[in-house]
Amino acid sequence: MPRIPTPPTIAAAPAAAQPFLEAVKKQIGSAPNLFRITATSPAALEGYLGLNGALAKGALNAATSERIALAVAQINGCGYCLAAHSYIGSNVARLSDAELIANRSGRSEDPKANAAVAFAVAVAKDRGAITDADFSLVRAAGYSDAEIVEIVAHVALNTLTNYINEVFQTEVDFPVVPVMLAA
Repeated sequence: MPRIPTPPTIAAAPAAAQPFLEAVKKQIGSAPNLFRITATSPAALEGYLGLNGALAKGALNAATSERIALAVAQINGCGYCLAAHSYIGSNVARLSDAELIANRSGRSEDPKANAAVAFAVAVAKDRGAITDADFSLVRAAGYSDAEIVEIVAHVALNTLTNYINEVFQTEVDFPVVPVMLAA
């Protein structure tokens, strides 16, 4: 059971958050629990959606973003985000089951994406205090400065949602996947 109430509908959310939830519903067909519980603070929801929307227009492709989300959710033990990003990774980004498992293990079957996921894992595990070797590997894989900044931003964005879901015990409204040992 969540630690704070999840607004059961968009209309039950704070008035200032309702336009944001309507936009989410228009974009993806529903307003999942993560968005509705975050709507408890319209400012937090606006901030999350703003960064999420900006990164969606960035240099990293959607599949790599989902790979990073899975790796970070696994590190942080966020069952909600593992379920959500496994669903999105499979059904939207069209990642294979083997790729989803690899991502949750902190790697990728795609060599270039593997460097991004490994870098994201280092950033998350080391709280940003990466080594020169970590940076050299992502750079050697061909990632630009902008893409590397976006990898870090995706780690931060996903850590935000992981923490919201874990702190408030958001009810999972995606097909549940088991939390594996940390990547």
